[in-house]
Amino acid sequence: MQTLPNPITRFSGDRIAEISRTTGETDISVKLNLDGTGRCISETGIPFLDHMLHQISSHGLIDLEVHAKGDWEIDDHHTNEDVGIVVGQAFRQALGDRKGIHRFGHFVAPLDESLIEVVLDFSGRPHLTYKLDIPTERVGTYDTQLVREFFVAVINHSQMTLHIRQLDGINSHHIIEATFKAFARATRMAIAIDPRRASTIPSSKGVL
Repeated sequence: MQTLPNPITRFSGDRIAEISRTTGETDISVKLNLDGTGRCISETGIPFLDHMLHQISSHGLIDLEVHAKGDWEIDDHHTNEDVGIVVGQAFRQALGDRKGIHRFGHFVAPLDESLIEVVLDFSGRPHLTYKLDIPTERVGTYDTQLVREFFVAVINHSQMTLHIRQLDGINSHHIIEATFKAFARATRMAIAIDPRRASTIPSSKGVL
């Protein structure tokens, strides 16, 4: 059994969020610190999703704590989607008016034979272009269609523009994990503070 780190009970810095969401299908809570060190606790009841959330935390240097209860007896869809919703809401809350951030991020991540490109913009305008060709319907017990559903939820609730493109890959696990790693590193780039405009919003309009 994996030993989890100590629960994230306190965060340092200002770019933090703590959000809970309860519906008739799920009960989700997320804590997030954009200026973290990559600490992660993820207990979603979906082991592969937990593994992917660890990639976001570790490679994005984001402290992340996720706890979820869902209607797993039906399937993983509602829990997967609702975790994405709350993670997206946490990004939006932690970024606030997005003052000082680089805003744009781009990363190409390899994982063995797989190569995935992610380009994103914390633009205030949700959009997803998703071009993954995942060859199997499942990785373990995880329905690979849920990868897209997770990112749809994240972009809608963080108000992010996100482009995901598969450049190579034949192994489903590798393709998905490279996607989450590329997303994490692109996010890390985009949310970093630009010292040349630390007090201004990165838009010619003056608002995002």
